[in-house]
Amino acid sequence: MKAAEDKVIIVLVLGIGNTVMTDDGVGVKVVQKLAKEYRLPDYVEVMDGGTLGLDLLPRLEGIKQLIIVDAVETGNVPGTCIRLKGDEIPHALETKLSPHQMGLKDLLAVSHLVEGCLPAEMVLIGVQPECIELGTELTPTVAAQLDNLLNCVVEELEGWGVEVLSGV
Repeated sequence: MKAAEDKVIIVLVLGIGNTVMTDDGVGVKVVQKLAKEYRLPDYVEVMDGGTLGLDLLPRLEGIKQLIIVDAVETGNVPGTCIRLKGDEIPHALETKLSPHQMGLKDLLAVSHLVEGCLPAEMVLIGVQPECIELGTELTPTVAAQLDNLLNCVVEELEGWGVEVLSGV
């Protein structure tokens, strides 16, 4: 897959969520913070996937490693962070938190069927939301996990051999 600058992208960090539904926007806020505070190699793309769902399928073409950051209903205490990989991810999306999660679940299902759209490695870094009602600010409980979630993304990238440099 080629980005706008004709760079080959093989690692995608995808923040998912609705930023006007309080804690549901946490994934987007994490990737925004990642893009603001870190420099990454040209082959890594950081993307605000919002609530696009299946519209993201073309963005997965050629991606070898995918990190998804999102609010996830786990039944745990609000603010609890999780890391899931591979086949664990669709199972975690069985409990519908918001409409975009059905889109994400569908996206992952269809990516299995379309040649070249299923990343070899997938990781979901998520947090149990406290509130998903109308509002543009995260709850204090989930906001307190922003740096933790960001650190998890950075550690995942570094584990894949990506050079992550702080400061833009």
